[in-house]
Amino acid sequence: MIKYDKLWQTMAAKDISEYHLYAHCNMSRGQIYRLRHNMNVEVNTIDKLCNILRCNVSDIMEHIPDDNRF
Repeated sequence: MIKYDKLWQTMAAKDISEYHLYAHCNMSRGQIYRLRHNMNVEVNTIDKLCNILRCNVSDIMEHIPDDNRF
């Protein structure tokens, strides 16, 4: 499972709000909703967040092992 809990911590540390993301960075509220609920998002969204926050992928997401098998 991919979790985005670190995203909210990184945003708080850099004083960037969800409002700032959709009002000033052209991110949709739908994408923010998907991140908030640990749903699938495009790699492009992750790239955009890393550029906005000037951080690494590991600063916004983490992999939690689970029993999903393909």
